Amino acid sequence: MAKRNTICAGIDTSKDKLDVALDGSSEELQVKNTAEGHQELVEWLKRHKVKRVGIEASGGYEQAAVAELRRQRFVVIVFQPIQVRAYATFHLQRAKNDKMDAALIAACTAAVKKIHPAPDPRLQPFAVHLTMIDQIKEDIAKLKNRLESCPDERIQKFWKEQIALLAKHRRAEFKALVAAIRKHRDLAARLDLIYSVGGSGLPTAVAILIRMPEIGQITREQAAALTGLAPYDDDSGKHVGARRIDGGRQRLRQALYTAALPASFRWNPQLMALYSRLIAAGKGHKRALVACARKLIVIINAVVARGTPWVAEPPRTASVSVT
Repeated sequence: MAKRNTICAGIDTSKDKLDVALDGSSEELQVKNTAEGHQELVEWLKRHKVKRVGIEASGGYEQAAVAELRRQRFVVIVFQPIQVRAYATFHLQRAKNDKMDAALIAACTAAVKKIHPAPDPRLQPFAVHLTMIDQIKEDIAKLKNRLESCPDERIQKFWKEQIALLAKHRRAEFKALVAAIRKHRDLAARLDLIYSVGGSGLPTAVAILIRMPEIGQITREQAAALTGLAPYDDDSGKHVGARRIDGGRQRLRQALYTAALPASFRWNPQLMALYSRLIAAGKGHKRALVACARKLIVIINAVVARGTPWVAEPPRTASVSVT
Protein backbone atom coordinates (compact mmCIF):
# COMPACT_ATOMS: atom_id res chain seq x y z
CA MET A 1 0.00 0.00 0.00
CA ALA A 2 1.27 3.45 -0.88
CA LYS A 3 2.21 5.83 1.87
CA ARG A 4 -0.11 8.76 2.39
CA ASN A 5 2.58 11.26 1.49
CA THR A 6 3.10 9.71 -1.95
CA ILE A 7 2.33 12.46 -4.46
CA CYS A 8 0.52 11.12 -7.52
CA ALA A 9 -0.03 12.62 -10.95
CA GLY A 10 -2.38 11.67 -13.75
CA ILE A 11 -1.80 12.15 -17.47
CA ASP A 12 -4.45 12.26 -20.17
CA THR A 13 -2.82 11.41 -23.50
CA SER A 14 -3.61 12.44 -27.04
CA LYS A 15 -1.60 12.35 -30.25
CA ASP A 16 -0.35 15.92 -29.91
CA LYS A 17 -0.41 16.79 -26.20
CA LEU A 18 -0.37 15.59 -22.61
CA ASP A 19 -2.66 17.05 -19.94
CA VAL A 20 -1.30 16.55 -16.42
CA ALA A 21 -2.88 16.98 -12.99
CA LEU A 22 -1.82 16.33 -9.40
CA ASP A 23 -4.06 14.38 -7.05
CA GLY A 24 -5.60 16.64 -4.41
CA SER A 25 -4.21 19.81 -5.99
CA SER A 26 -5.27 22.42 -8.51
CA GLU A 27 -1.83 22.30 -10.17
CA GLU A 28 -2.07 21.51 -13.89
CA LEU A 29 0.24 21.24 -16.86
CA GLN A 30 -0.14 20.82 -20.59
CA VAL A 31 2.83 19.88 -22.78
CA LYS A 32 3.35 18.65 -26.30
CA ASN A 33 3.57 14.90 -26.77
CA THR A 34 7.14 15.19 -28.06
CA ALA A 35 10.61 14.52 -26.68
CA GLU A 36 10.87 18.19 -25.67
CA GLY A 37 7.45 18.06 -24.03
CA HIS A 38 8.40 14.90 -22.14
CA GLN A 39 11.48 16.65 -20.74
CA GLU A 40 9.33 19.57 -19.60
CA LEU A 41 6.95 17.06 -18.00
CA VAL A 42 9.77 15.31 -16.13
CA GLU A 43 11.09 18.59 -14.75
CA TRP A 44 7.59 19.65 -13.62
CA LEU A 45 6.94 16.31 -11.91
CA LYS A 46 10.29 16.42 -10.12
CA ARG A 47 9.66 19.99 -9.01
CA HIS A 48 6.38 18.88 -7.44
CA LYS A 49 8.06 15.80 -5.90
CA VAL A 50 5.79 13.36 -7.70
CA LYS A 51 6.65 9.70 -7.12
CA ARG A 52 3.85 7.89 -8.92
CA VAL A 53 2.33 8.66 -12.31
CA GLY A 54 -0.80 7.19 -13.85
CA ILE A 55 -1.47 7.33 -17.57
CA GLU A 56 -4.28 5.89 -19.67
CA ALA A 57 -3.43 3.65 -22.61
CA SER A 58 -4.30 5.57 -25.75
CA GLY A 59 -3.59 3.58 -28.89
CA GLY A 60 0.17 3.71 -28.39
CA TYR A 61 0.39 7.51 -28.11
CA GLU A 62 1.36 7.08 -24.45
CA GLN A 63 4.30 4.74 -25.04
CA ALA A 64 7.07 7.30 -25.56
CA ALA A 65 6.05 9.24 -22.45
CA VAL A 66 5.81 6.04 -20.39
CA ALA A 67 9.28 4.95 -21.52
CA GLU A 68 10.83 8.30 -20.60
CA LEU A 69 9.10 8.45 -17.21
CA ARG A 70 10.28 4.95 -16.33
CA ARG A 71 13.78 5.85 -17.51
CA GLN A 72 13.64 8.75 -15.07
CA ARG A 73 12.69 6.22 -12.33
CA PHE A 74 9.08 7.29 -11.78
CA VAL A 75 6.62 4.57 -10.79
CA VAL A 76 4.28 4.47 -13.79
CA ILE A 77 0.88 2.77 -13.86
CA VAL A 78 -0.67 2.29 -17.29
CA PHE A 79 -4.46 2.05 -16.99
CA GLN A 80 -6.78 0.51 -19.52
CA PRO A 81 -9.63 2.86 -20.51
CA ILE A 82 -12.18 0.51 -18.94
CA GLN A 83 -10.47 0.92 -15.56
CA VAL A 84 -10.64 4.71 -15.68
CA ARG A 85 -14.27 4.65 -16.86
CA ALA A 86 -15.21 2.29 -14.04
CA TYR A 87 -13.55 4.59 -11.50
CA ALA A 88 -15.45 7.58 -12.93
CA THR A 89 -18.73 5.65 -12.83
CA PHE A 90 -18.15 4.66 -9.21
CA HIS A 91 -17.65 8.33 -8.30
CA LEU A 92 -20.67 9.39 -10.40
CA GLN A 93 -18.53 11.60 -12.62
CA ARG A 94 -20.19 12.13 -15.98
CA ALA A 95 -18.59 15.36 -17.19
CA LYS A 96 -15.55 14.84 -19.38
CA ASN A 97 -12.72 16.89 -20.86
CA ASP A 98 -8.95 16.44 -21.06
CA LYS A 99 -8.18 18.35 -17.85
CA MET A 100 -10.90 16.54 -15.90
CA ASP A 101 -9.68 13.22 -17.25
CA ALA A 102 -6.12 13.98 -16.05
CA ALA A 103 -7.45 14.75 -12.55
CA LEU A 104 -9.53 11.58 -12.62
CA ILE A 105 -6.50 9.49 -13.61
CA ALA A 106 -4.49 11.13 -10.81
CA ALA A 107 -7.16 10.14 -8.26
CA CYS A 108 -7.30 6.63 -9.75
CA THR A 109 -3.50 6.42 -9.44
CA ALA A 110 -3.59 7.41 -5.77
CA ALA A 111 -6.23 4.73 -5.09
CA VAL A 112 -4.08 1.86 -6.38
CA LYS A 113 -2.89 -0.31 -3.50
CA LYS A 114 -0.73 -2.89 -5.28
CA ILE A 115 1.98 -1.75 -7.67
CA HIS A 116 3.17 -4.31 -10.20
CA PRO A 117 6.78 -4.22 -11.43
CA ALA A 118 7.36 -2.39 -14.69
CA PRO A 119 7.63 -4.70 -17.71
CA ASP A 120 11.01 -5.43 -19.25
CA PRO A 121 11.72 -2.44 -21.54
CA ARG A 122 13.43 -4.75 -24.04
CA LEU A 123 10.08 -6.33 -24.87
CA GLN A 124 8.36 -3.16 -26.11
CA PRO A 125 10.10 -2.98 -29.51
CA PHE A 126 9.61 -6.73 -29.86
CA ALA A 127 5.88 -6.25 -29.22
CA VAL A 128 5.67 -3.63 -31.96
CA HIS A 129 7.49 -5.98 -34.35
CA LEU A 130 5.23 -8.92 -33.44
CA THR A 131 2.10 -6.82 -33.95
CA MET A 132 3.32 -5.95 -37.45
CA ILE A 133 3.79 -9.67 -38.18
CA ASP A 134 0.28 -10.39 -36.88
CA GLN A 135 -1.12 -7.62 -39.08
CA ILE A 136 0.57 -9.09 -42.14
CA LYS A 137 -1.15 -12.40 -41.32
CA GLU A 138 -4.47 -10.58 -41.06
CA ASP A 139 -3.86 -8.86 -44.41
CA ILE A 140 -3.16 -12.26 -46.01
CA ALA A 141 -6.46 -13.57 -44.66
CA LYS A 142 -8.33 -10.59 -46.15
CA LEU A 143 -6.69 -11.09 -49.52
CA LYS A 144 -7.58 -14.80 -49.49
CA ASN A 145 -11.22 -13.83 -48.93
CA ARG A 146 -11.04 -11.48 -51.91
CA LEU A 147 -9.45 -14.23 -53.99
CA GLU A 148 -12.24 -16.70 -53.21
CA SER A 149 -14.95 -14.29 -54.31
CA CYS A 150 -13.18 -12.95 -57.41
CA PRO A 151 -14.27 -14.46 -60.79
CA ASP A 152 -11.68 -12.60 -62.89
CA GLU A 153 -8.55 -14.68 -63.61
CA ARG A 154 -6.30 -11.65 -64.13
CA ILE A 155 -7.31 -10.18 -60.77
CA GLN A 156 -6.99 -13.61 -59.15
CA LYS A 157 -3.39 -13.75 -60.35
CA PHE A 158 -2.75 -10.31 -58.85
CA TRP A 159 -4.16 -11.33 -55.43
CA LYS A 160 -2.13 -14.56 -55.47
CA GLU A 161 1.06 -12.61 -56.13
CA GLN A 162 0.27 -10.20 -53.28
CA ILE A 163 -0.44 -13.11 -50.92
CA ALA A 164 2.83 -14.81 -51.83
CA LEU A 165 4.76 -11.56 -51.36
CA LEU A 166 3.19 -10.88 -47.96
CA ALA A 167 3.81 -14.47 -46.85
CA LYS A 168 7.48 -14.09 -47.81
CA HIS A 169 7.74 -10.84 -45.84
CA ARG A 170 6.04 -12.43 -42.85
CA ARG A 171 8.49 -15.34 -42.76
CA ALA A 172 11.46 -12.97 -43.05
CA GLU A 173 10.17 -10.65 -40.32
CA PHE A 174 9.46 -13.52 -37.94
CA LYS A 175 12.94 -14.93 -38.51
CA ALA A 176 14.43 -11.49 -37.79
CA LEU A 177 12.35 -11.15 -34.61
CA VAL A 178 13.49 -14.52 -33.26
CA ALA A 179 17.11 -13.64 -34.05
CA ALA A 180 16.74 -10.34 -32.16
CA ILE A 181 15.29 -12.13 -29.14
CA ARG A 182 18.10 -14.67 -29.11
CA LYS A 183 20.67 -11.91 -28.76
CA HIS A 184 19.54 -11.73 -25.12
CA ARG A 185 20.65 -14.87 -23.28
CA ASP A 186 17.95 -14.74 -20.59
CA LEU A 187 15.14 -14.14 -23.10
CA ALA A 188 16.46 -16.94 -25.31
CA ALA A 189 16.46 -19.33 -22.35
CA ARG A 190 12.89 -18.38 -21.44
CA LEU A 191 11.80 -18.79 -25.05
CA ASP A 192 13.30 -22.29 -25.16
CA LEU A 193 11.44 -23.27 -21.98
CA ILE A 194 8.13 -22.13 -23.47
CA TYR A 195 8.91 -23.80 -26.80
CA SER A 196 9.70 -27.08 -25.04
CA VAL A 197 6.03 -27.57 -24.11
CA GLY A 198 4.20 -29.87 -26.50
CA GLY A 199 1.79 -27.84 -28.64
CA SER A 200 3.62 -24.56 -28.14
CA GLY A 201 5.09 -23.96 -31.58
CA LEU A 202 7.69 -21.27 -32.08
CA PRO A 203 5.14 -18.57 -33.10
CA THR A 204 3.09 -19.33 -29.98
CA ALA A 205 6.20 -19.35 -27.79
CA VAL A 206 7.29 -15.97 -29.16
CA ALA A 207 3.82 -14.53 -28.56
CA ILE A 208 3.81 -15.72 -24.94
CA LEU A 209 7.33 -14.47 -24.27
CA ILE A 210 6.56 -10.99 -25.61
CA ARG A 211 2.92 -10.50 -24.72
CA MET A 212 3.07 -12.12 -21.27
CA PRO A 213 6.25 -10.93 -19.53
CA GLU A 214 4.79 -12.15 -16.22
CA ILE A 215 5.04 -15.79 -17.33
CA GLY A 216 6.53 -18.00 -14.61
CA GLN A 217 6.03 -15.37 -11.89
CA ILE A 218 2.27 -15.62 -11.40
CA THR A 219 -0.28 -18.19 -10.26
CA ARG A 220 -2.14 -20.47 -12.63
CA GLU A 221 -5.32 -18.47 -11.99
CA GLN A 222 -3.59 -15.22 -12.88
CA ALA A 223 -2.12 -16.76 -16.02
CA ALA A 224 -5.58 -17.85 -17.18
CA ALA A 225 -7.06 -14.43 -16.39
CA LEU A 226 -4.34 -12.44 -18.18
CA THR A 227 -4.84 -14.49 -21.34
CA GLY A 228 -8.61 -14.05 -21.18
CA LEU A 229 -9.15 -17.80 -20.81
CA ALA A 230 -10.43 -17.88 -17.22
CA PRO A 231 -14.12 -18.84 -16.90
CA TYR A 232 -16.17 -16.38 -14.85
CA ASP A 233 -19.38 -17.09 -12.92
CA ASP A 234 -22.68 -15.49 -13.95
CA ASP A 235 -24.78 -16.29 -10.88
CA SER A 236 -27.23 -14.09 -9.01
CA GLY A 237 -29.84 -15.27 -6.54
CA LYS A 238 -31.49 -18.34 -7.99
CA HIS A 239 -30.07 -17.68 -11.44
CA VAL A 240 -27.11 -19.86 -12.36
CA GLY A 241 -25.65 -18.75 -15.66
CA ALA A 242 -23.11 -20.40 -17.91
CA ARG A 243 -19.48 -19.62 -17.11
CA ARG A 244 -17.82 -17.53 -19.81
CA ILE A 245 -14.36 -16.27 -20.59
CA ASP A 246 -13.88 -12.53 -20.80
CA GLY A 247 -11.20 -9.83 -21.02
CA GLY A 248 -7.51 -10.57 -21.17
CA ARG A 249 -5.00 -9.89 -23.93
CA GLN A 250 -6.73 -10.50 -27.23
CA ARG A 251 -3.77 -11.30 -29.49
CA LEU A 252 -2.28 -13.63 -26.88
CA ARG A 253 -5.60 -15.41 -26.38
CA GLN A 254 -5.91 -15.91 -30.14
CA ALA A 255 -2.39 -17.35 -30.33
CA LEU A 256 -3.15 -19.86 -27.56
CA TYR A 257 -6.53 -20.83 -29.01
CA THR A 258 -4.94 -21.40 -32.42
CA ALA A 259 -2.25 -23.58 -30.81
CA ALA A 260 -4.79 -25.57 -28.80
CA LEU A 261 -6.22 -27.41 -31.82
CA PRO A 262 -3.08 -29.24 -33.01
CA ALA A 263 -1.86 -29.57 -29.41
CA SER A 264 -5.08 -31.33 -28.38
CA PHE A 265 -5.03 -33.74 -31.30
CA ARG A 266 -1.34 -34.55 -31.74
CA TRP A 267 1.38 -32.82 -29.73
CA ASN A 268 0.47 -32.84 -26.05
CA PRO A 269 -0.74 -36.03 -24.30
CA GLN A 270 -2.20 -34.06 -21.37
CA LEU A 271 -4.27 -31.87 -23.65
CA MET A 272 -5.29 -34.82 -25.82
CA ALA A 273 -6.61 -36.60 -22.73
CA LEU A 274 -8.35 -33.45 -21.48
CA TYR A 275 -10.05 -32.84 -24.83
CA SER A 276 -11.27 -36.45 -25.01
CA ARG A 277 -12.69 -36.30 -21.47
CA LEU A 278 -14.53 -33.07 -22.15
CA ILE A 279 -16.03 -34.29 -25.41
CA ALA A 280 -17.07 -37.54 -23.69
CA ALA A 281 -18.72 -35.44 -20.96
CA GLY A 282 -20.84 -33.66 -23.56
CA LYS A 283 -18.88 -30.43 -23.89
CA GLY A 284 -18.79 -28.82 -27.30
CA HIS A 285 -15.68 -28.64 -29.48
CA LYS A 286 -15.13 -24.93 -28.89
CA ARG A 287 -15.50 -25.16 -25.10
CA ALA A 288 -13.12 -28.09 -25.04
CA LEU A 289 -10.53 -26.13 -27.05
CA VAL A 290 -10.84 -23.13 -24.72
CA ALA A 291 -10.20 -25.44 -21.76
CA CYS A 292 -7.18 -26.91 -23.54
CA ALA A 293 -5.83 -23.45 -24.35
CA ARG A 294 -6.20 -22.55 -20.66
CA LYS A 295 -4.45 -25.77 -19.63
CA LEU A 296 -1.65 -25.02 -22.11
CA ILE A 297 -0.81 -21.63 -20.58
CA VAL A 298 -1.00 -23.15 -17.08
CA ILE A 299 1.53 -25.83 -18.08
CA ILE A 300 3.82 -23.24 -19.71
CA ASN A 301 3.64 -21.01 -16.63
CA ALA A 302 4.68 -23.93 -14.43
CA VAL A 303 7.54 -24.90 -16.75
CA VAL A 304 8.98 -21.37 -16.79
CA ALA A 305 8.57 -21.08 -13.01
CA ARG A 306 10.40 -24.39 -12.53
CA GLY A 307 13.14 -23.46 -14.99
CA THR A 308 13.46 -26.89 -16.58
CA PRO A 309 12.12 -28.04 -19.97
CA TRP A 310 8.76 -29.75 -20.26
CA VAL A 311 8.54 -33.51 -20.08
CA ALA A 312 5.34 -35.16 -21.26
CA GLU A 313 3.37 -36.69 -18.41
CA PRO A 314 1.23 -39.77 -18.92
CA PRO A 315 -2.48 -38.92 -19.11
CA ARG A 316 -4.28 -39.09 -15.76
CA THR A 317 -7.12 -41.53 -15.44
CA ALA A 318 -8.96 -39.60 -12.76
CA SER A 319 -11.71 -37.24 -13.90
CA VAL A 320 -11.00 -33.53 -13.88
CA SER A 321 -13.71 -30.93 -13.38
CA VAL A 322 -13.47 -28.32 -16.14
CA THR A 323 -16.22 -26.02 -17.27
